[in-house]
Amino acid sequence: METDLCLESSLWVGNKRHRAVLTGWHFKWTEVDKKNRDKKTVSVPVSEVVGVEEGRVEILPRKSAEDTDKDFTVFYVKRSSSGGSYGLLWRLGRIQFSCPSRALRDQWTKQLRTALKTHSPLRPHKLLVFINPFGGKGKGRQIYHSLVAPLFELAGISCHVIVTERANQARDHLLKKDLAGFDGVVCVGGDGMFSELLHGLIGRTQQEAGLCENDPAVTLQPCPLHIGIIPAGSTDCVCYATVGVVDPVTSALHIIIGDSQPLDVCSVHHASALVRYSVSMVGYGFYGDVLAESEKHRWMGPLRYDYSVRFVQCFCTVVYLSNRSYAGIVEYLPADPLFSSPRDKTRCLSGCSVCSRSTERLFPQSSESGSLYSSHFSQLSADSEGEWVSVEGRFRCVSLTCMSSSCARSPLGLSPSAHLADGTGDLILVWDTHPLAFLKFLHRHTSTQDQFDLPFVEVHRVKAVRFSLPKNRDEEGQEEARGASVGTDEEERGYVDAIGRVDSQQHLADGTAGRDQTGKQKTAAPFLCGLCCRKPPSESVWNCDGEILPFTEILCRIHGQLVRLYARGIEDGAAIDSCSQEIDESTARCSRY
Repeated sequence: METDLCLESSLWVGNKRHRAVLTGWHFKWTEVDKKNRDKKTVSVPVSEVVGVEEGRVEILPRKSAEDTDKDFTVFYVKRSSSGGSYGLLWRLGRIQFSCPSRALRDQWTKQLRTALKTHSPLRPHKLLVFINPFGGKGKGRQIYHSLVAPLFELAGISCHVIVTERANQARDHLLKKDLAGFDGVVCVGGDGMFSELLHGLIGRTQQEAGLCENDPAVTLQPCPLHIGIIPAGSTDCVCYATVGVVDPVTSALHIIIGDSQPLDVCSVHHASALVRYSVSMVGYGFYGDVLAESEKHRWMGPLRYDYSVRFVQCFCTVVYLSNRSYAGIVEYLPADPLFSSPRDKTRCLSGCSVCSRSTERLFPQSSESGSLYSSHFSQLSADSEGEWVSVEGRFRCVSLTCMSSSCARSPLGLSPSAHLADGTGDLILVWDTHPLAFLKFLHRHTSTQDQFDLPFVEVHRVKAVRFSLPKNRDEEGQEEARGASVGTDEEERGYVDAIGRVDSQQHLADGTAGRDQTGKQKTAAPFLCGLCCRKPPSESVWNCDGEILPFTEILCRIHGQLVRLYARGIEDGAAIDSCSQEIDESTARCSRY
């Protein structure tokens, strides 16, 4: 039976005496006055101690060390409010202690390091880091080397760093190279870089398990390696929705202490072949139109998103005026309403009870096997329960999200009550309506008003979704597309044939070039034709996590807790007080010095 470590002694912080106590789970220090009365107490969970160094040591903004015989420095997680964001900023706290003797100093450093190993078994020791030097404002390397690398070094984490030189390099590396010895992979970039890691890890895991990703009914194997995100891109939606802030230091500290947040993943299929994975949003109609317009202004960097959105809000731009309704057939497989609802006004925060119960439901054998990843369950039988629901009509937009998809401009996101790891997604249907009514719907995303409390909006919690075009629209769309770009259609047909011939793993590794070329041809013939268009397009495009899909008719299926991030979900603001003031009253079996 393991016994908790316990050490207590008087230490000095500057010219003030403190009583320091280390139990198995907490390290706390209390200022003591001249009459031996307790004053302010600071308590830190051992799991949130970042590192312990002999001497007087500084790490950020630059490293400095003064080797003294009787001093040691403790670095730990310190929380603060993030202002406009819902999450908490994590900062590197630092406290420097002076001991009466070097022997006592050595005992404290040894006991603290032993406690870290004992009570933080999930901390990574070796990471594979991919840096996108082109994403966002091109500051990926600077962010990593100035803010992140010093923290990893302090925590004793060794890193193999790869600065990518082309698109999909990280994905290809994960699919083909030896990953033995790594505890996780980290991306320094935006949502695009995260998507590369997502596709690479999922594809690699299914290859090794002998599973075919092309089959939408297959039970995919959860990935054994964690993913860490250091935000440094144009968009950092995944980071914001899973941490609550977009801050490199906060994300680095989550990685260091080994936080683990499961995440649902949506697989998108067309013609019995995998097209792409998504974690944030798959959107058709308005969201596809905005992305198509945005792609023409990628040279503007992050401002291109403001460019498109501001035109919509001004009600007088090409994007807004060319945003039309589109005919479609939406079929969905409802989730069990007894577990949760997209209208229940709850939020998925750190320690979410809905996601915790879903773990037991999704992995019924995990408690017996002792490992999440060793249990192989059948979601197919669960998905077969219930009946598919079908609706047909004209939609302003159709979207499916596996998370709230919140961001700085939309703090509550597309679906405020969506959960990160409950094995479901939220399907949002916005029927054709007056432009002013649709503008009202869009505006509510930037406020605390309920965007679903409108007569033309529906939201459903689902496990799978199919989208198809009405037959007459399908024929019209094909003729229209052929007239617009014969060459593009020929490449897309070749793309479909290629998927049919090979597994998706090979397609993911080798089929990118064709898609990129196809995308370039589409850009040459602008999708949004605006007021000058003689005949409005009958079809929109799908926006899948910021990438345009080459197909209109798709099948989406949610895979519960398929990957794990170095995160813990958005922390409630009350955690500032509870974590800083928590005091462990246990003093049994302590050795006094």
